[in-house]
Amino acid sequence: MPLVNISILKGKSPEYIKAVADGINSAVIETMAFPDDDRYQIIHELDQHCLQFQERSEDRVMMHLTMRAGRSNKAKQAFYAKVAENLSADPGIKPENILITIVENHDIDWSFRDGIAQFVV
Repeated sequence: MPLVNISILKGKSPEYIKAVADGINSAVIETMAFPDDDRYQIIHELDQHCLQFQERSEDRVMMHLTMRAGRSNKAKQAFYAKVAENLSADPGIKPENILITIVENHDIDWSFRDGIAQFVV
């Protein structure tokens, strides 16, 4: 966990999508100490005109993480850098074309199943 919403341009190959998802997931695990099996990602494929990112017309990705509060500024900065490094290496997205936002919430704000707030039980 975090819950990661990832927006990419429509028409990418399954390999490209996997590289983006894996690159983000490995950055989360490496820099913010989330468990290896804690993967919650939603990937949105959008037309060019639906993924507006200032004047950039090249390949781009926007991601929004929702996670429990408590990670340090240094951990978040390391995450941003690692995502840029990973996605630059594979699938080749320029670091200047990666936008990341993080919103933090509290234990009571999560239910993974059964209508139970698992973190406050």
